[in-house]
Amino acid sequence: MHLPDYKEARSRTKKEYRRIDFKQDKTISNKYRGMKYFLKTYGCQMNEHDSENIEALLVNLGFTKVLDYNLADLVLLNTCSIRENAHNKAFGMLGRLKHLKGERPELIIGLCGCMAQEASVVQEILNDYKFVNFVFGTHNLYQLPNILDKAIKENKQQIEVFSREGDLVEGLPVIRANKYKAFVNIIYGCDKFCTYCIVPYTRGRERSRRREDIINEVKLLIEDGYQEVTLLGQNVNAYGKDLYDNYNLGDLLEEIALLNIPRIRFMTSHPWDFTDKMIDVIGKYSNIMPSVHLPVQSGSSKILKLMGRRYTKESYLELFHKIKDTVPGVSISTDIIVGFPGEDEEDFRETLSLAEECKYDNAFTFIFSEREGTPACKLVDNTPPEVKEERLQRLNQVVNKYFLENNKKLEGEVLKVLVEGVSLKKNMYYGYSETNKLINFTSEKEIEAGEIVNVKIKSAKTWSLDGEIV
Repeated sequence: MHLPDYKEARSRTKKEYRRIDFKQDKTISNKYRGMKYFLKTYGCQMNEHDSENIEALLVNLGFTKVLDYNLADLVLLNTCSIRENAHNKAFGMLGRLKHLKGERPELIIGLCGCMAQEASVVQEILNDYKFVNFVFGTHNLYQLPNILDKAIKENKQQIEVFSREGDLVEGLPVIRANKYKAFVNIIYGCDKFCTYCIVPYTRGRERSRRREDIINEVKLLIEDGYQEVTLLGQNVNAYGKDLYDNYNLGDLLEEIALLNIPRIRFMTSHPWDFTDKMIDVIGKYSNIMPSVHLPVQSGSSKILKLMGRRYTKESYLELFHKIKDTVPGVSISTDIIVGFPGEDEEDFRETLSLAEECKYDNAFTFIFSEREGTPACKLVDNTPPEVKEERLQRLNQVVNKYFLENNKKLEGEVLKVLVEGVSLKKNMYYGYSETNKLINFTSEKEIEAGEIVNVKIKSAKTWSLDGEIV
């Protein structure tokens, strides 16, 4: 049994990780043929991609997928700990599974992902959720087959969570959720330690994959007909800093662009690591999508300092306008937290002022969510909940205004749209533009998902656009 430890998780060493190739344990391949699994995923795109690996590992054991957990022999929750809401949803699901386990004692229940890396969560499972058969963390996902097999054979709760990141495992099997858009991990972990954020504890230090492994993966995706790749990392802009002396995300983006895949995206960016080389490369290549997610979190330099964000309002705006001036037609989205400990009305007004200046194309806005074990938990928070709610509503009124305003500018324009699928209405399809706008459009001729088509925009809504195929 290995239990998570925040103190150990916080420590950072210069010790190099090993790159190893995954090898399937052939002694348990197809051992559970005929059994069914249900996988529930919470959280970010990296969790979604982890679940693509988890599904492949389970299929290699012989499991088949079901969409109703009541029909499953195995239920596995891949969890998120970034905000309290995701945390509560996962425990709510465990509550429902407890009743199901009472009716079906043979049901196997597992929990993995970022919540598994939290010491308090694992302790709660040990104390109050003894019906959970196994728990594993983000650093040993590749060991799922053996952990699951041991839990079943021994009929004893297995807790295997490493607090320190181990080997960087290449060659994990994958069942992709999409046949034309693919996630590609390029860097794991984060070294920024923003005071409110649990990610550096749950995902470990920054570890970049070798460029050769990334390029080879993208080449295979191109051969399989993929139209779009999204390069993923908790702090994707830090790619290469731990591995190379003179090769970073700007270089990697350029190398992938030259492979001629139609669309390239990346996320999530930290403004501190956004280089001029990256901006120039995005502006230079038409297949690097002009869509940048640039979290600001607050418009107050005082609050940014309390958050440990390592930039000021002024330096953020300088970067923002540099991207806008260099990348033609770029859309920029962001994350904003309101009600951070110490935020007063003047701080919040600075956030509103920044939102008015940036006129974001999209924004994910949240009330501050305290995460146990982070430095922000120790800050004094005197702002009443109703004031935080009121600030969130005021912020949303501002950002929503510019969502609609920016979309209105696209009326009459012809946009390239990657088709996602068919809507419920006859002859209606949906997909995303190069700037990541949701487009609903009509077409008299039948279109396949995965095609890139030209759509003329007829009308704009706050969160989507309507059009017709040209």
